[in-house]
Amino acid sequence: MKRTLMMLLAAAIVGAGVTPTEVEAATKKKAVAAKKKVSRTVVQIKGKKVVRARSAHRIASLDDAQHLALQSSAALVLDQTTGAILFEKNPNAVLPIASITKLMTAMVVLDAKSDLTETLAIGEDDVDILKGTRSRLKVGTHLAREEMLRLALMSSENRAAAALSRNYPGGREAFIAAMNQKAQALGLADTRFQDATGLTAANVSSPRDLAKMVDAAHQYPLIREFSTTSAGEFSIAGRTQQFRNTNTLVKNPTWEIGLSKTGYINEAGKCLVMQAWLNNKPTIIVLLDSWGKMTRIGDANRIKRWVESASLAQRQTAG
Repeated sequence: MKRTLMMLLAAAIVGAGVTPTEVEAATKKKAVAAKKKVSRTVVQIKGKKVVRARSAHRIASLDDAQHLALQSSAALVLDQTTGAILFEKNPNAVLPIASITKLMTAMVVLDAKSDLTETLAIGEDDVDILKGTRSRLKVGTHLAREEMLRLALMSSENRAAAALSRNYPGGREAFIAAMNQKAQALGLADTRFQDATGLTAANVSSPRDLAKMVDAAHQYPLIREFSTTSAGEFSIAGRTQQFRNTNTLVKNPTWEIGLSKTGYINEAGKCLVMQAWLNNKPTIIVLLDSWGKMTRIGDANRIKRWVESASLAQRQTAG
C-alpha cells in the first residue's frame, strides 16, 4: 500500500495523468487502514486507553510483568485469598520500614485490650529527638487512647504512637518486646522493631514479611477503619483541628482500600502498604524504598492498571 501510494504521488508530480483526486483518495484509504489497525490494538478501561494483547508485548496474563516498571526498589503484590504472588521485586530484601511500623504498634495496643476510652497525655518522652520531626500534638495534649490510635494510623502521628507504647502495661520496653514477639508469632523472620513509631532505621522487614503483617492487621476492624479514614477532626488544647490521611488514595473513588499505611524516613525512602480490592479480589500491595514525592502512589496506580488489564486480556483470550 505504501509503495503504491508513493508511485501515485510520483506520477502526479511528473504529470503522468494521475489526478489530484486520485492521490487524495489513495491517501484517505491508507489513513482508514491505519485507523482500523489501531482500533484493534487499543481498548478502553475505565476511560483510559491501554494496549490490547496482540503480540509478544501484550499483557497476556499476570505472569507477564516485564512491562511493569516500578520506581520502588522492593515490591510485592499478593492475592490475599489464595496467597498467590502476582508480582514481586526483591521480595526478600530487608529494609527499613519507617511508619509501616505503626501497623504492628496498633496490633499490640489492641491485643492488650486496654481501655480505649482512657485519657492519655503527650509527654516529653514522646517528643522525637532522633529525627526532630514536628507534631501538632503539643506536650500536655490529652486524648483518649482510641483517638491516639486513630491519629497514629490515619495521620502517622509519631507522638501518638510513642504515647501508646509508653502507656502499655510494663512501659515502652515491654511494648517493644511485645512487638517482636508478635512478629515472631506471625512468622516474620526478617522483621525487627526497636520503637513504636518507625523513626529509627533499625525497624526493618521484607516485602514478603510485610504482606503477612498486612494480612494480620487486616483482621482488626479498628485498624481497617482508622487506616482508611480520609480525614478527621480532633479537639486539641480547646481547639478543633483537622488531620488527614497520609495516603491520598483512600479518598480516590476508583480505589476500594481496606487497609492503608504509609511510611517515610531518609533511610527507608517512601513506603506504602495496602489491602485493596482489584478486579473484585482482595489484594495486598507492598512498596518499599521509593524516591520522589508521588512515586509510591504512581507505583500503586501502575499495579492497579496492570492487574485490571491482565484480567481483561485473560477474559478476551477465554472468549
